[in-house]
Amino acid sequence: MIERKAKRRFQLLLLLFFCALVLSITFALTLGPVKMSPITVWKIALSHLPFFGDYIDVNWSQAQERIIWDIRLPRVLLGAVVGAGLSVVGVVIQALVRNSLADPYILGISSGSSVAATLVILFGALPIFGQYALSLGAFIGAIVAMVAVYLLAQVGGRIQTTRLLLAGVAISMILSAVTNFIVTLAPKESGIRGAMFWMMGSLAGAKWEYIMIPTVVVLVGTFYLLFHSRSLNVLLMGEEAAATLGVNIDSFRKILIIISSLLTGTVVAVSGSIGFIGLVVPHLVRLLIGTDHKRVLPFSILIGMILVIWSDVCARMLLAPQELPIGVVTALCGGPFFIWLLRRSSYSFGGGSK
Repeated sequence: MIERKAKRRFQLLLLLFFCALVLSITFALTLGPVKMSPITVWKIALSHLPFFGDYIDVNWSQAQERIIWDIRLPRVLLGAVVGAGLSVVGVVIQALVRNSLADPYILGISSGSSVAATLVILFGALPIFGQYALSLGAFIGAIVAMVAVYLLAQVGGRIQTTRLLLAGVAISMILSAVTNFIVTLAPKESGIRGAMFWMMGSLAGAKWEYIMIPTVVVLVGTFYLLFHSRSLNVLLMGEEAAATLGVNIDSFRKILIIISSLLTGTVVAVSGSIGFIGLVVPHLVRLLIGTDHKRVLPFSILIGMILVIWSDVCARMLLAPQELPIGVVTALCGGPFFIWLLRRSSYSFGGGSK
């Protein structure tokens, strides 16, 4: 009976947050210098789909269609994908290192992306790749950082959690210093502003061609993690318990590092560094539904999508026509929330009571 009630509550909450996601996407598309009704927004979006397009009457201007289809919709959808990716990685990293303060950037992956991205923005590195140079450079930087942390964390072919954390912090500090050094060498002040803006996260350059690869990577990574949700649950119990229950802790940990790095590198490559999402979302989800990763992962995706979508809305609306970096918004909102969470006497890592 209790299990049935818990399942029903989970399904109800899942439906509730899915509806919240749809509403968030709708209102994010309507808000901006040019206001549009939700009906017009969805008619424009659906008119580009193969089946629906034949049944929709065109009663909007070409300018409205361009604003929704070419500018706002790619940006909102990319924000949803980025929020999903960062949230999933946050869940995985916290389970991997069994540390409530861990987030997607603790392994130094975003710092690696920042080094490569600043080289592209300030000095025009990788010119042969044209408009994809920034994304490709950021991804390459993330992979290089991942490999460095991975090699430093190994002892006798095995990865130790403590060494993984220390290696990530060390690599992150070194690469952050390299990024700052590159910025000081910048030939143009406008380039410095662009690099700093990217390092704090932005979806301003969203395009349809930027959405497919992150979406595929996030979906494949999430499905794999859902399939191994039991192993993630066991991982929270410690290495000895995991080994007793038949989980090959070393190989599974290596797989989690690779998945986390790929997800983070792919997401950071298209959005820049957006902090606090991967740190706050897993805590919020565990507070709502507990620690079972089979439920934590889908909830984290939904909440992460909603948070990034609304953070982006705030970023482009608060100081319009100027735009804030998303990282500023997520820090201003996520910081106080996390402090409140820490001050709750009933809260501990995993959502349990003290």
